[in-house]
Amino acid sequence: MNFSGEVPDEPVVSKSSGLLFEKRLIERHIMDFGKCPVTGEPLTMDDIVPIKTGKIVKPRPVQAASIPGMLGMFQNEWDGLMLSNFALEQQLHTARQELSHALYQHDAACRVIARLKKERDEARSILAQAERQFPISTPNSVTANAPVHSNGKRAADDEELAPNAKKLHPGISSSIISELTDCNAALSGKRKKREIPATLASVDALETYTQISSHPLNKTSKQGIIALDILHSKDLIATGNIDTNAVIFDRPSGQVLATLTGHSKKVTSVKFVGQGESIITGSADKTVRLWQGSDDGHYNCKQILKDHSAEVEAVTVHATNNYFVTASLDGSWCFYELSSGTCLTQVSDSSEGYTSAAFHPDGLILGTGTTDSLVKIWDVKSQANVAKFDGHVGHVTAISFSENGYYLATAAHDGVKLWDLRKLKNFRDYGPYDSATPTNSVEFDHSGSYLAVGGSDVRILQVANVKSEWNLIKTLPDLSGTGKSTCVKFGPDSKYLAVASMDRNLRIFGQPGEDISDK
Repeated sequence: MNFSGEVPDEPVVSKSSGLLFEKRLIERHIMDFGKCPVTGEPLTMDDIVPIKTGKIVKPRPVQAASIPGMLGMFQNEWDGLMLSNFALEQQLHTARQELSHALYQHDAACRVIARLKKERDEARSILAQAERQFPISTPNSVTANAPVHSNGKRAADDEELAPNAKKLHPGISSSIISELTDCNAALSGKRKKREIPATLASVDALETYTQISSHPLNKTSKQGIIALDILHSKDLIATGNIDTNAVIFDRPSGQVLATLTGHSKKVTSVKFVGQGESIITGSADKTVRLWQGSDDGHYNCKQILKDHSAEVEAVTVHATNNYFVTASLDGSWCFYELSSGTCLTQVSDSSEGYTSAAFHPDGLILGTGTTDSLVKIWDVKSQANVAKFDGHVGHVTAISFSENGYYLATAAHDGVKLWDLRKLKNFRDYGPYDSATPTNSVEFDHSGSYLAVGGSDVRILQVANVKSEWNLIKTLPDLSGTGKSTCVKFGPDSKYLAVASMDRNLRIFGQPGEDISDK
């Protein structure tokens, strides 16, 4: 017997049970299980005997036995195909209607968004004009008049501003613009008659520079000096440290004169003002602090400025010593009046953050570096972005204008680029010395004769012109083993080079025998 209910094409019978099977089916079952599918007894191919039969012709279905039956089958197939096609056409029509409706909604939404953006931009423009025309008191004006606590902080500083509060600023007045313009004219006139000072260190002297002292100015628990400034008239060095402090260091004596405490996060920037009567510090805690010097050499916190909503990455002081600019990762830079601590204007250009900033020597141009590899040049009077330089890779970590005002040097992960400000183009590149270490610092000396570059090591170049080669004068020791250099500054007349590094040390490089021994 055959349990499939169908006539087998190749019948075989089992010797032991006498059961009838389809050959291809029982062979597969024996290969898989090795037993009879009915009795469950062991079964092999040797137990299977083929049966010879005549050719079996399967009967035709009733419908295929006559021409009318076949025509009926074809009619049924045709009717089914037409019904299926009709259903597909209905579905296509519905899909087209839904798509047309969605496209109409999308077009309407785009028109609404465009209109709202236009209204927003117009409102911002009107507000900016109103801010410049009508001075408005700012949170900083309250801070300036607030009582001072015993710890040096003002009462108003203890109050947190609303996270989304809109801060209004009075703008840069016409009298301030006149002051900036007069300063620019005076400095430009002097620059045309500029002569290299006879006391400037020579190229031969720089070739002999070596490390002559090292000073640990950062707490050992939190390593790293990341900001540096030098007051040439008094040979004082200020450092900004990861340990949240700023240190004032007297280089000739090798003594720490003051430690400025108060920031809650690392100090990212530090700048002397004038003859050192004031110091400005910027921090990752989103604040800027103004420190006032006293007769006994100490510095007291005068004001805490809270106009930024993200880390303050750079501070730069105007040539008048009456104004300064701060740049932040919140995508804005602020122009402050030093005496009152008032933010006169805050410029938010786009979503990218600012990582560096510097005033042009004449004071009417500001340069900023961004997180998206751009260098932006601003007209200070109108706060307009007048030029953009691209081509860097990574954050623009430092920028420096040459003393003659013609060149701009910028540093990023891919090395240093030199820009001709007269033609607004890049004319020379210096690749990174170590591909794993970004170029952290670049600095012209005060005479505009030398350029220092800091990364995994420190290199000093001789400044030439656009067509001439900027010769490498000296490569100072590789700091990769002890901590990469984070900031470099030339001392008075380039008699020495101060180098800050991530191993908490301030290193002084100069001619052997012309400096104090290690302290």
